[in-house]
Amino acid sequence: MWRSISWWFTFLVLLGAGLWPIASGSATGREDMFLILMLVTLASSLNILLGYTGYVNFGHIVFFGLGGYVGFYLMHRHGWSLGPAMIAGGLATAALALILGTIILRLRGAYFALATIGIHEAVRAFVANFEPFGGATGMSLNFAVYQAYGGAAQALWIAYGVLLVVTLLTVGISFAVKHSKFGLGLMAIREDEDAALVLGVRGPWAKTMAYALSALFPGMVGVLFFFKNGNIEPGDAFRLHLSIETLVMVMLGGQGTVWGPILGAALYERLRGYLLTSPLFKSLHLAFAGMLLLLIILFVPAGVIGWLRARFPATRRVIA
Repeated sequence: MWRSISWWFTFLVLLGAGLWPIASGSATGREDMFLILMLVTLASSLNILLGYTGYVNFGHIVFFGLGGYVGFYLMHRHGWSLGPAMIAGGLATAALALILGTIILRLRGAYFALATIGIHEAVRAFVANFEPFGGATGMSLNFAVYQAYGGAAQALWIAYGVLLVVTLLTVGISFAVKHSKFGLGLMAIREDEDAALVLGVRGPWAKTMAYALSALFPGMVGVLFFFKNGNIEPGDAFRLHLSIETLVMVMLGGQGTVWGPILGAALYERLRGYLLTSPLFKSLHLAFAGMLLLLIILFVPAGVIGWLRARFPATRRVIA
């Protein structure tokens, strides 16, 4: 991995883009890049399950919301600092995925996809009625909490810097999985699960580990996002449409590739930003997302990265 040209190219591009707002001191650039890096992390983590095993998860945002709640609760009620709370949020969602994975990953195809929607609704309903998490009204941080980070303005920069590290770690893990024996087993499951089992791939274990790994990073990002916002509530934490949009990002860039979720997240966020600020299309961006997903499946199933690699084979050396 460390000698791979494609890894260093990916790492340096992401690092350069992430450091630009810090170098320029632009608060606007920081907010724009925070959203893009967050979506890159969500899409790259989803790709570990969707891209490498072929299992479609419509409830990926559950891990973002639940991880955010766990970390926010620890900061709000027990005075934890951001770092430990973020790690706890990620570990909590990974543990949940381990438990759920042993059950629902016995399902395949549409049955698994429907089960993930059911999990989303069940977790959202539970959190909305769980009083320690604030019930339907959620929780809010006292402004004084940010004094430990040098004030609210400095806390925003700290959250951004930590998110950049988490994004690089997510993409690095995705790259490592893709080029490992473990990843080879996952991709064998994607191509033909029954044949993979016959050949000795530990299917249930491999799928569950991929599911848990894909849940770890959204949980961490959820803590950062809601720490930055200063409040959390069920409606914002469990937005099903964001799960669908994350699927679009992965498919747009190219599932099963490292660069696909990165490019897909960046392109989709630019398109989404244009639609939301357009008087004509601001209420139709989800309709465009559905239409875009249909067009990708029909005409460019390999996504932008797949098309580039097929059209220009030399790009395979630098675009994983």
